[in-house]
Amino acid sequence: MLQLKEITKYFADRRIFNAIDWHIRPNDRIGLCGENGAGKSTLLKMLAGRVEADSGVLQSAKGTSFGYLPQDGLEHRGRLLFDEVHSALAELQAMERELRRLEVKISTDPTDLELERYAELQHLFEQRGGYQMESEVGRVLNGLGFSSADFGKSCETFSGGWQMRIALAKLLLQRPNLLLLDEPTNHLDLPARDWLEEYLLAYPYAVVLVSHDRFFLDKVVKRIVEIWNGELTEYPGNYSKYIQARDARIAALKQAKRQQDEEIARIEGFISRFRYQANKASQVQSRVKQLAKIERISLPPERKKIAFSFPLPPKGGRMAVELCRASQHYGELQVLQQVDVQVEQGERLALVGPNGAGKSTLMRLLAGVEAPVSGERKEGHNLQLAYFAQDQAAELNPQRDVYAELLADAPVAMVPKLRNILGAFLFSGDDVEKRVRVLSGGERNRLALAKLLLRPANLLLLDEPTNHLDLQSKQVLLDALNGYQGTIVFVSHDRYFVDQLATRVLEVGGGTVESYLGNYEEFLRAKQRLGDTSHSIRRVEQQTQVAREQPLDKEERRQAHAERKEQQRRAQRLQRQLAGIEAQIEQLEEQLEALERTMAEPDLYQDQPRWRQVSAEHATLKERLDAAYQEWDGLQESA
Repeated sequence: MLQLKEITKYFADRRIFNAIDWHIRPNDRIGLCGENGAGKSTLLKMLAGRVEADSGVLQSAKGTSFGYLPQDGLEHRGRLLFDEVHSALAELQAMERELRRLEVKISTDPTDLELERYAELQHLFEQRGGYQMESEVGRVLNGLGFSSADFGKSCETFSGGWQMRIALAKLLLQRPNLLLLDEPTNHLDLPARDWLEEYLLAYPYAVVLVSHDRFFLDKVVKRIVEIWNGELTEYPGNYSKYIQARDARIAALKQAKRQQDEEIARIEGFISRFRYQANKASQVQSRVKQLAKIERISLPPERKKIAFSFPLPPKGGRMAVELCRASQHYGELQVLQQVDVQVEQGERLALVGPNGAGKSTLMRLLAGVEAPVSGERKEGHNLQLAYFAQDQAAELNPQRDVYAELLADAPVAMVPKLRNILGAFLFSGDDVEKRVRVLSGGERNRLALAKLLLRPANLLLLDEPTNHLDLQSKQVLLDALNGYQGTIVFVSHDRYFVDQLATRVLEVGGGTVESYLGNYEEFLRAKQRLGDTSHSIRRVEQQTQVAREQPLDKEERRQAHAERKEQQRRAQRLQRQLAGIEAQIEQLEEQLEALERTMAEPDLYQDQPRWRQVSAEHATLKERLDAAYQEWDGLQESA
């Protein structure tokens, strides 16, 4: 459905893409991966038409529609929430208005043309779900975490994270052929992420996305495209399979590069030794040509394996902290009602629930930052806690540089590890010399987290510590927390992080706190067993089917129906042909890729008959692939 040919893109003097070729098929589920700055967001913008390539061709199938969700810069104003999201269905709304107009006209003075037009329009309106418009808007809004009470609120009353949800809701309702999502899980709580996963799994068209949520990638995508050094490398399967395949590929590349380097050294040694001997001139020239033909193997950069461990926590009592019949109100807003929470030494407690349920309020009560309006908080013996709030970055000294800010509170034993820790939280090179005051919001948050984790404590209270971290940094933090010998209470919207760390889940919502042993997956299974549909994280999709029939027993309608059926059959035949040629293209590309890997083997050049055979096969495959693409282009023109 979409093809990139020889796409090159520069930012200043840096080449982001180097003559890349790529093909996106209908129904693809693709995750883009790569280092920060590799070009993931740029590629999405290019596909969406927001950024132009410096050279090359981007060709899309006829009738392809694009939907793009950026990371930020989203704002909706001037309408109520429901009306704003409903406006995404402008085409259906126009069709509905036209149907109403035709109904009025037909009721007074029907004509054959109007009856035919009405029948066609009604069929199309029903086919596109027009009769379920309002229920579908409500379903999507509820799935993304909006309550029915939010539907009548003005859009400008919603914060940045909710603005992103509004944009995502509109995009999903428009159902473009190619959905381009840049960090769609940012600002989504776990229930909304679960809902979005299920929605995208059932989405009938292609999806290309960038995400730092490993569980989300594992659940949704079926292909990973890695961006490195201006090139794209495809891996079948989800993110976990990609990690395994990439490690195996890099190991094979290293071995091949070692062999290639040895071969190059041997050839260069021969050339250097016999360069000035006349009787060896032809052999030297042969080696020079052989050397020029070798396609040098390049290795993806290996990110430094960063790890750190927490200072040994001071010993405490069996009970770390406890809330007894605690309530918390803000004016008329009653967030928690007489909750009992016991946090025992060594536990890893995950607080889950939709945004606004009271997770951060519960954290503040446990930390002693707020006192409950009723009930009490009890500290265990020798409690020493470290609390990371969502606004923890406000505590940083804006006059210090990054390294000095981390050094200020670091225990002596941790000083040698400071640069490794900064690297784990995405500060490297000159970044460590930046003043805190010039850091972005995300950078400040990461520095505040790194600083907090240096302090010796036997209870860590972490409110969304995974925000603004990439996949590797999350893994570094997860490894460190799994090795920590104290107690942890945390909030995270990263499902993989919660599943790997939690030993108990506290569900917060409706003013109450419910406890479930195990991680998030076990929590969901327990909820399903209990049949607690009112608080279920996974909402069951429900729709009310409204049937409207306008019988028009006219010969013209039957004829129009027959013509529509024939058009549908032609379209189906064309789709089958397109699917066949796309499958053929995919097979040829795989064969060509396998052959090019063979051609990259250094030993192949020593066997000239074999080299000529492989080269001929390569040329034949290229011709067949070009012919297949021409056939695909022809079918697209006739679509």
